[in-house]
Amino acid sequence: MYRVVVLYEQEPDADSYAEHAEICRQVPNAVFRHGKVFGAPMGEPAHAYYAEWEFADEDAFKSATRSDEFMATGKDAYKRGFSQPTVEFAELR
Repeated sequence: MYRVVVLYEQEPDADSYAEHAEICRQVPNAVFRHGKVFGAPMGEPAHAYYAEWEFADEDAFKSATRSDEFMATGKDAYKRGFSQPTVEFAELR
């Protein structure tokens, strides 16, 4: 299983993010999830908001992250003025 993990230092505006999430759900062969980070084991969490795409396998990941729909998500986030997130790719075993 492959994931694209998106971590925001600041929680985005809920209404604007709901619209953005609809664009994120258009990425092919992916499941998109998002939500508020509410805590950490010790102290305050390093991030305020979390989002992810989940892909069944490497081929689905590669195809999706090269798609116009995936590129559109970054353009939309920038246009909406969301804080610059940390974006990472993960392979789960």
